[in-house]
Amino acid sequence: MVYTICIGSNEHRQENMALARRRLAEMFVGIRFAREEDTVPLACHRPDMFSNQVARFVSDSLPCEVNERLKAIEREAGRRSGDKLRDIVRLDIDLLMCDSEVFKPEDLRRAYIVRGLEELK
Repeated sequence: MVYTICIGSNEHRQENMALARRRLAEMFVGIRFAREEDTVPLACHRPDMFSNQVARFVSDSLPCEVNERLKAIEREAGRRSGDKLRDIVRLDIDLLMCDSEVFKPEDLRRAYIVRGLEELK
């Protein structure tokens, strides 16, 4: 199955994005990353910029198993449930698609994701 994900961070961005790429590359051999982009916050009151990056990989794991691995990386980066209330996103890794099944249709319309998908074609 071909998986498409998006990685984002607005707190210690450089370190957390690097951690995500490192862990993802360990888990999913052959993963490909689009260029990392700095973006303005969409739904946050906090003005800090975000780093975002789209990635694609192949895995025989089920979507629920992949998603659990992604959430484990978020926790490793220090993500806490109360952070969202303060608009702190240490690390967010969203499963956008598995093959042709779309999990986050609204995200697929975001300009930085469209650019990342185009780059990974």
